[in-house]
Amino acid sequence: MTSLLHGAMNGVKGLVTQGSDIGERLDGLAAAVAAAEGRFDEELVGEARTIVERAGGRLRLSAEHTVVGIAGATGSGKSSTFNALTGLELSAVGVRRPTTSWATACVWGTQGARELLEWLGIPDRHQTTRDSMLDTRRESNDLDGVVLLDLPDHDSTEVSHHLEVDRLVVLVDMLVWVLDPQKYADAAIHDRYLQPLRTHEEVMVVVLNHIDTVPEERREAMVADVRRLLDADGLHQVPVIPLSAKKGWGVEELRTEIARRVAEKKATKARLEADIKGVAGRLEAVSGTAKPRSLAAGRIEALDDALAEAAGVPTIVDAVHRATTMRAGRATGWPLVSWISSLKPDPLKRLHLDLGSAGKELTGRARTSVPEPTAVQRARVDSEVRALADDASAGLGTPWQESIRRASVSRVDDLGDRLDGALGSVDLGAAKLPVWAGLVRVLQWLLILAAVAGGVWTLAAFFSGSLDDADRTPQVGGIALPILLGVGGVALGIVLAIVCRFLVAATARSRAARADHRLRSAVEEVARELVVAPVEAELAAYSEVRTGLTRALT
Repeated sequence: MTSLLHGAMNGVKGLVTQGSDIGERLDGLAAAVAAAEGRFDEELVGEARTIVERAGGRLRLSAEHTVVGIAGATGSGKSSTFNALTGLELSAVGVRRPTTSWATACVWGTQGARELLEWLGIPDRHQTTRDSMLDTRRESNDLDGVVLLDLPDHDSTEVSHHLEVDRLVVLVDMLVWVLDPQKYADAAIHDRYLQPLRTHEEVMVVVLNHIDTVPEERREAMVADVRRLLDADGLHQVPVIPLSAKKGWGVEELRTEIARRVAEKKATKARLEADIKGVAGRLEAVSGTAKPRSLAAGRIEALDDALAEAAGVPTIVDAVHRATTMRAGRATGWPLVSWISSLKPDPLKRLHLDLGSAGKELTGRARTSVPEPTAVQRARVDSEVRALADDASAGLGTPWQESIRRASVSRVDDLGDRLDGALGSVDLGAAKLPVWAGLVRVLQWLLILAAVAGGVWTLAAFFSGSLDDADRTPQVGGIALPILLGVGGVALGIVLAIVCRFLVAATARSRAARADHRLRSAVEEVARELVVAPVEAELAAYSEVRTGLTRALT
């Protein structure tokens, strides 16, 4: 459907008169309609789409012709008015044909009119040119460029008749409504046609026909009453012309009014602008006039925090901290006692995280064992999603509020699996020991070896009686070297383990912070894809509609 709108606009460009803004208006409406598809009431969008296509079609046709439709009820004298304007007996009147069943066209100037008449759907047998063989009189050319249509009776009992009126009323450039003294206040014409066309008063004229049948002293009051009814319909600028087609009263005035508008060559543009502004106004009333906006950063952060908590990010970060403390502590602790920590379960492996290269093969596709979110956590996520949608749609029209809410939850059922998979694939940076921890481990074992060597040496020297003999056993500061090695190796290992605890704590905090950042980044990506992006797409569509309607209405 969007391609049809673009096709209509491509046909319009370059065909409108120089300096005209009708192309800009039509382009704006087309953009608004494309963005409103699937979001607004389809009937309203369909009407706007039809106007875009119809306006594009009209602008591709003759700009030298103005289509004037004469419409009215049965017995209003519509056909006799048509005949009086043409000077020809083209439409049957009175008892010869009580209702007008088909539109009749009379054309002044045939060049370029054929395509226009085909677009209007007027059969050849119902077309007459004013300069044809039927017209042998030489008259002024003030109506040159007029395509005058005698429409069917809008109140006909034949459904096809008033359907034809409805079809042509939206196609003509100018409308002449013929009323009669007996039915000029009939709700059928006011409610169905005049009042709904209040945005088209620039292209409308109302004729009060059969004025000769009204007593002279009541004519002025009747015209004033018609004026009052039109004002009530919102048609303050529509002229009222009293007329008697039978006696020729007012015919010249009506002819002059039509000729004036035709000469100005504004009727077609005015009609299209009225159509565009009318439907654009209704779209705007539904859409709202709030300025385009983007999602507040604080609102997105609140959603990310709620999702991170529900996904178990704090639990994983705590596991990274404890696992790093355990692993680095085991590597840097005194080897004779640090092995005891290996009996404790590894916090990350318990969550099926950081299992190494075979992790996915063992547990499936990046699946974790993080505890399921609690009811409170789920409620917080729901609340933040709802708050984000409410904040985004505040002040917008009902369709946008509904579409934004739908978009915000359109993929919310996928959140659990996607978050679990995203967190399971994050490199937590806790698999490998820090380089310094590896060096400390080597040093600890060297100290253990030194202590063992010193102990063995001390025992050997003690049993050989050479422990206190400085000549046979090296001394350092009066202490035998074997004793110094044994005691020093143990003492330095314990001191080194105590000192390393501070380094282990700092490393654990650093790795936990880094893991927290990476995990939250993964959560943000999922939140953006499943919640934020759909809402932003709706806000972008609103911006397109708002911009398009502004172009159409200004």
